[in-house]
Amino acid sequence: MEVEKLEFHGVPALKISGEIDLHASHQLRHSMRESADSKPPRLVLDMSCVDYIDSSGLAALIEYMKESQNFSGKLGLFGMRDKVKSIFRLVGLDRFFIIEDTLEKTLERLET
Repeated sequence: MEVEKLEFHGVPALKISGEIDLHASHQLRHSMRESADSKPPRLVLDMSCVDYIDSSGLAALIEYMKESQNFSGKLGLFGMRDKVKSIFRLVGLDRFFIIEDTLEKTLERLET
């Protein structure tokens, strides 16, 4: 897995590539924690290059959501491939995360 730090329209973002599994979830946690240190009101994850996510990857995302509540931060995910999106649906996390197909829709939802 690779994580690239970006910014879209002034919003910090992480572009994630590869598989988010037990071996990679630590790196994702670390990258998201670094983002949380500045207490951004919004963080966007570009998931368009993620091939797979397991429970440890989902746990890393949930941990960030919980941590970001301390500073009223929001997390948005976009560009998920169908097989990755189906994992979120299967465990019901699509009801808790802002998940959109495009960056623009994600940013709109983060504004509300």
